[in-house]
Amino acid sequence: MHVIGTVGLPGSGKGEAATVARENGIPVVTMGDVVRQETADRGLDPTKDHGKVAQALRDENGPTAIAERSLPMIEDRLENHDTVLVDGIRSDVEVDVFEERFGEAFTLVSIEAPFEVRAERIDDRGRDAGKDEGGEGLAARDARERGFGMDDAMARADVVVENTDTLEAFHERIEAIIRQGTEVTATDVESERKPQSGSNTN
Repeated sequence: MHVIGTVGLPGSGKGEAATVARENGIPVVTMGDVVRQETADRGLDPTKDHGKVAQALRDENGPTAIAERSLPMIEDRLENHDTVLVDGIRSDVEVDVFEERFGEAFTLVSIEAPFEVRAERIDDRGRDAGKDEGGEGLAARDARERGFGMDDAMARADVVVENTDTLEAFHERIEAIIRQGTEVTATDVESERKPQSGSNTN
């Protein structure tokens, strides 16, 4: 059993990592799907109210609410697969949930890129000036994600992927992580990690 969790700011490449996993036969559980379903259940617009509902879930049920709701989905997929990728971890307390449930079988991967690179990618998706479907700009999205505790989650990563090279190189790195399983070391992390700072949000 192996559960790979991904964490990263908007536009860093989490969705692309999930695509690589699917292409390699690895099922993906997207934590955002939990929020989208809850948004629809509340009669709200998932494209506009996603962030508001994510915060509401945490306010109403505690900061681990979304992670806990995703656990049955992960365990269901582990019945038929050796590896599952969890897309969209946003806080250190969510990391706690997965580490407590899966122990050493859980690997946290932080996907990172500078603000300018991420903004260009989002703009390439056809979103005006780095805004998402609800009209929220990238800097505001970064601030919201960091408000959940994303920086703390990223700091706890077992593996850091600096997604600033070609798409092909990124795919190869994610595929290597999938193959590598839980066999990561502190040296792997220290050799790749760069100090976190708020400078990329301007």
